[in-house]
Amino acid sequence: MEDQTTPVREQHRFSVSQLQRYLSSRLQVPAPLGVRQYSCGQSNPTFLVQSGSQSFVLRKKPPGALLPGAHRVDREFQVQEALHGAGFPVPKPILFCSDPEVIGTSFYLMEHVQGRIFRDGRLPGVAAAERAALYVAAVETLARLHATDLQDLGLQRYGGREEYCRRQVSTWTRQYRGSTHQDLPAMKQLSEWLMENLPPSDHQVVLVHGDFRMENLVFHPTEARVLAVLDWELSTTGQPLADLGYFLMAHYWPEGSEVTDTMGSVSAMEGVPRAEELISIYCRCRGIPNVLPEMSFYLALSHFKLAAIAQGVYARFLLGNASAPNAAQFGQCVAPLAQVGLQIAHGSLSPPEPRLFLQTSRGLTVLGRVQDFMRRHVLPAQEEVAEYYRKHANSPQRWTTPQIIQDLKVKARAAGLWNLFLPSVSGLSQLDYAHVAEETGRCVFAPDVFNCQAPDTGNMEVLHMFGTEEQKKKWLEPLLNGDIRSCFCMTEPGVASSDATNMACSLLRDGEHYVVHGRKWWASGAGNPECKVAIVMCRNASSESNNRHKQHSLVLVPLDAAGVTRVRALTVFGQDDAVHGGHFEMDFHRVTVPVSDVILGEGRGFEAAQGRLGPGRLHHCMRAVGLSERALELLCHRATTRTTFGKKLYQHEVVSHWIAECRLLIDQTRLLTLSAARALDTTGSRAARKQIALTKVAAARLGCRVLDVAIQVHGAAGVSDDFPLAQMYSSVRALRLADGPDEVHLSSVARLELRDQRRKTSSRL
Repeated sequence: MEDQTTPVREQHRFSVSQLQRYLSSRLQVPAPLGVRQYSCGQSNPTFLVQSGSQSFVLRKKPPGALLPGAHRVDREFQVQEALHGAGFPVPKPILFCSDPEVIGTSFYLMEHVQGRIFRDGRLPGVAAAERAALYVAAVETLARLHATDLQDLGLQRYGGREEYCRRQVSTWTRQYRGSTHQDLPAMKQLSEWLMENLPPSDHQVVLVHGDFRMENLVFHPTEARVLAVLDWELSTTGQPLADLGYFLMAHYWPEGSEVTDTMGSVSAMEGVPRAEELISIYCRCRGIPNVLPEMSFYLALSHFKLAAIAQGVYARFLLGNASAPNAAQFGQCVAPLAQVGLQIAHGSLSPPEPRLFLQTSRGLTVLGRVQDFMRRHVLPAQEEVAEYYRKHANSPQRWTTPQIIQDLKVKARAAGLWNLFLPSVSGLSQLDYAHVAEETGRCVFAPDVFNCQAPDTGNMEVLHMFGTEEQKKKWLEPLLNGDIRSCFCMTEPGVASSDATNMACSLLRDGEHYVVHGRKWWASGAGNPECKVAIVMCRNASSESNNRHKQHSLVLVPLDAAGVTRVRALTVFGQDDAVHGGHFEMDFHRVTVPVSDVILGEGRGFEAAQGRLGPGRLHHCMRAVGLSERALELLCHRATTRTTFGKKLYQHEVVSHWIAECRLLIDQTRLLTLSAARALDTTGSRAARKQIALTKVAAARLGCRVLDVAIQVHGAAGVSDDFPLAQMYSSVRALRLADGPDEVHLSSVARLELRDQRRKTSSRL
């Protein structure tokens, strides 16, 4: 980037006119040519070359006497050319010049990639959520590099083939001895330890970068996405974990040391993932076990290597041909780096165990943007929205979405925060979206702002997975656009709906049409004027199947069709839930729909319905966690601002125990939900159904418990409309019935647990 350049330093000046003539003859680059030097670059000097609207980056060997085998810009060009051709993010290589007559040394030219380069690994000035996302994006890119095939790249003969670790220890010992001006015992001890403890599994041969750091990455200007990996001078083939260890070094540097003063430690920076988290992400991306017993060796090797590089930078400073203006500071880092390497080698700084449930870089980025949008736009609008529903409590207008929410939806869509629940649209995993759903659970209308409200999300998932092209065009596209709303009609007033096979609303084939006849209730969202279609569960009147789960179908019914009647709005603990479009009893009196409106096929209703229930249940659960977090915040605020019997409420032991128990329950349920989301991502809805059922029960119980004690701490105010607790309680208590009562889920869990126990027992015999 241009703001990271300086005038060309005296020791690195070359003939710009000769470069101009050379580039003009080969690339038709017009005069005049502007050249500035990048302030970075500890090894090969790097320059920004500009001609009119064209910008290039030039890398060359430094002048003067050089260590044998170092500063191979020809190798840099070769590997970038191979990677660029394979679609890996590197700057496009343009030309290589081996003729020293042009500018004094060999050099190569590549494209100038516009983006963000962070010279400080602590990423100052970046929000914590984005800082985390940038680190995750970096380690994902590293894993992608190590997954490339050398043969596909045409780099079968690039670098050495065997004993990579031995070669690395020998190379950097030699480089250090060739540039040192003093004998440091720590460097000698670390070199000897490394040679005596070479890992036995040194057999992997992949392309390694050799200097993979945040400083050598170009990120997208606004997104946590790597556009280009720079500085391939040290690239070779060998053990990929050496790259990972090198990337993680700054996590092990103690604060206040010469190393951190010069290079910066990231361990204390908010948002930077811990070393074990990055290791886990890397292993997941590469599909390898996340327990790496030899990681200590690679971390120690990385510190030895960086110490040798720092010694070389300082040696070039003494010779007067260093590339960086702060080269003098590197001399004081050599011994401390070696000491840290020795501590790791001897086990006093061993890497911690990896953690679970880590988001992708995109997931972290989106979560940070959602949190910011909630803070700036959604939460401040709560009072205005509440006032709208108070004003129109007895008016039909209460079913209409207030303009302030409509305006927020426009802003959210413009910000790209739209349809986040659908992986194929948002690019988020279920685990990613679980965190987003928790955030939106803090506000009753927040899911609507991001077009992530139930029951539309489940209906869109069904249409996305099972809908025909005609059905998608007619209903899915306007739902995804937010132009219409929908409802799901399953529960019936005349049967015990906890057993879904009891559904009796009939579906009768009549030529090229079906006739839908029956009554449904608890059709959530049906009161909204924009609700245009219902997905209705019907029993096939002509079904001959003996399988109770093959007798029903899902059918799309337009709500303006003849025979469809909104009978009445139902209440939940006396509230009509108008903000959600209410819950309606619906009558379908001999409603005629075309055969093409059946989803997936006749008799496959339960099969299609299961597609919406897995993710949808998890969305409910994480919103319940977010709701519980909000209730706990209100509880704690009340407990610290009210006094009874001479003490603050929280000073009464019973209240303090309530607070602790709420935190315990919230964290337990969050982990259970994230575990289910991860299972949904990795094993699919069917395999994850036990975890989903467990989570469904736990989340509803959590909300009821936290809301109950929050109301108790608020006293009479807690059951009034002065606080949102009563409304929150009614919604979360209803969750114990929605998508099936707790008892049905517990029976399912017990059945699946018994099956799993039988399998365990049989496998041991």
